[in-house]
This record gives sequence, C-alpha cells and structure tokens, in this order.
Amino acid sequence: MAGTAGTPGTPRVLRAMNDRAALDLLLEHGPLSRTRIGKLTGLSKPTASQLLARLEAAGLVRLTGTSEGRPGPNAQLYAVNPAAAFAAGLDVTPYRIRAAVADITGRTVGEYELPTPGRRPVRSVVRQVTDALDGAVKAAGLARSDVHRLVIGTPGAFDPNTGRLRYASHLPGWHSPALLDDLAAALPMPVEYENDVNLVAVAEQRLGAARGHADFVLLWNEEGLGAALVLGGRLHRGWTGGAGEVGFLPVPGTPLVRQVTKANSGGYQELAGSQALPKLARELGVEDVPSGPYTEAATTLVARAADHASGPHRELLQTYATRLATGLASLVSVLDPELVVLSGSALTAGGEVLRGLVQAELEELAAARPRLVVGDVREHPVLRGALESALAATRDEVFDTSR
Repeated sequence: MAGTAGTPGTPRVLRAMNDRAALDLLLEHGPLSRTRIGKLTGLSKPTASQLLARLEAAGLVRLTGTSEGRPGPNAQLYAVNPAAAFAAGLDVTPYRIRAAVADITGRTVGEYELPTPGRRPVRSVVRQVTDALDGAVKAAGLARSDVHRLVIGTPGAFDPNTGRLRYASHLPGWHSPALLDDLAAALPMPVEYENDVNLVAVAEQRLGAARGHADFVLLWNEEGLGAALVLGGRLHRGWTGGAGEVGFLPVPGTPLVRQVTKANSGGYQELAGSQALPKLARELGVEDVPSGPYTEAATTLVARAADHASGPHRELLQTYATRLATGLASLVSVLDPELVVLSGSALTAGGEVLRGLVQAELEELAAARPRLVVGDVREHPVLRGALESALAATRDEVFDTSR
C-alpha cells in the first residue's frame, strides 16, 4: 500500500493493509456489518472484529445503526467516519474562484464562489485564494486548519522546473515566480496545483465515463480548447506541464497562428474553439445567433443544432464535428487511446448527436478507431476533479494505520 511504513509481510504492515481494504470497501458500499466485511475481505470473524475495534478507536469508522428486515438478531453496521478528515478544491478562472470542501467520504459539505474580475497583483491573488477557501470552509462549519489538503485547478500548468504558470496568459496575477511561495506561506495545509482539464479527466476516471479505462483522451471545450491524456492509468503532463494544450495545435483549415503563447491561441483553438462557433453560425445562415459571452453562445448554438435534423443548424453541427475530428485525428494517431471523452459545455450540449457525428468523421480521418463517449460529470467537473485528487492523497495518509 502506498505510504505504508515498515517491512513488507510483517504483522503491522498486514494489519494496515487489511485496515485499508476494509475502509475502501466501506467507502464503496456504505455501511456494512462485521460479518459482511469479513466475507468481502476474507478475514475471520475474530480478525474482522479486531479490525473494526482498531479503526473505531482511531476515529476512522463509527457505528451507524443496525441492520433490519433479516432473520435473527440485528447486526451492527459500521461506516467511515466522515469527520476523520476534510479536503478542499479550488477551480480558478479569470472571472471567479469556485471552492468546495468535502469530508473523507467524498460528500461536499461546503461551497463558495468568489468573483474575480480585472487584473490583480500577487498579493490580491493570495487574498482571493484564501477568501474563497475560507468561504467554503465557513459554509461547512469548519476552520481553515481542519482542511487536510488543498488542490487548486487553473488553466495552463505550473512549470515543475521554474514554478511559473505557463500556457495561461489570460489568468492575470498568477504568473509571478513568488506566487507559489506566497500561497504556501498563507495556507496551513499541503497545496497541489493541477491543470483544470486534467482535473476533469480525474473526475471522469473516478466517477464518470472513463471509469475502468487506463488509456483515454479527454477533449474539453468551454472557455478554451484543451485535452487531458491518461496513459497507463496516469495523467501524462509532459516536461513543462503542457501536455494536452491542444488549442495550440496547428491544424488544416485555419491560417497558422504564430507566437501562440502571446496570442494565447493556436490553430485548433481558432478552428474549433467556442469563440469560432458564433461566427461560423452566421456564415451558414443560422438565425438568432446568441450574443454575450462566447462560451454561453457556443453552448446554446450546439444545443439548438442537436435538435435539428436538417438546415443551417445541422450544417453547423456537421461542420463543427469535422473541425473537432480534425484535431482529434492527430491525437488519436499518436496516442492510440482506448477511449475519447468529450467534455465541456460546448461539447456536452451536443449530446449523442454531436458525438455520433464526431465519431463518424474521426473514423474517416484516423487509422485508429477509439470509442467516443460524452462525459458524465457535468456539474462543476474541474472542482469535482480537484476534490477527488485531494481526497485520494488525504485517504492515503489518514487511512495508513501502520504509523
């Protein structure tokens, strides 16, 4: 087991392994009796009783009642103690920071959203991060010191070699080399930083359409076009954290974009990003093209188009599918994934209709033929991925009874 101290095979380590197996079963199945835990783990009744007593004394499990409706005496039921630890996640965009706190079982117990318009210096960023976290902590009825770990999701990625945020020039105030040190000084818990689309892939892998899949690509289209690459069950981040920044990918069908980091855009973004859809709709003669933020306009257009079997709306959806498949063909040709997950509001709004069109186009453009699915995690997927990532590390530490 990850993080287990001691010599493999010793009684202490074996007990810790059994403890972790039982805790994972309780997380998966909910309240269980001693007999049921024994059957699922293969432990004898006395050993299962000792295990539960040990976990109860450590504050990791608690009695939740008794079983009913079966012959014989009612059995006591045990569950993971939700208050054993808490983890937090943040989803950062140029316009707001969304924060949430979850208990060790994964149940969200507090949420908060902080608007963050305009340009801001490093001190302001640190203040906004702590204010957003404190808002969620207060909503959960907790203190900041109760949070065991925090995962922050941002566009782009922090370069592991320099500590500076790259590939996200549109996120003001987050590019100072001192930022990570300032945040570490302001926050009492361990903090991890992850690309927002990577966190969506974490959510889909643990809770959604990619469960059980070790090799998949997640294509995201919302405020920006990006991808997450999961190979052998692990996120592939690349040397500078930039793996998956597919919006910068040169593709046919659009002029070359040079100095892409300064432009914060690239060929694939210009061809199939959300900002391209309102313009394309007008060119195809779609009436009543929505105004306002382009992400919302694109989502509305895609949803409307999926309801039309013919006419300009269907032509819009078909053209969009071809553009999406053009970039996906490059990824599929290099990575040969088992699965491609379509996520982000400008993709999920098209549902199965858009998915089928992209699948058909991809089979024409790429030699490999992965299965395409629409993502299942629709509500705040970046934040959900941040919480899942923070919870995984927290459980590895808190559930380790060998120490």
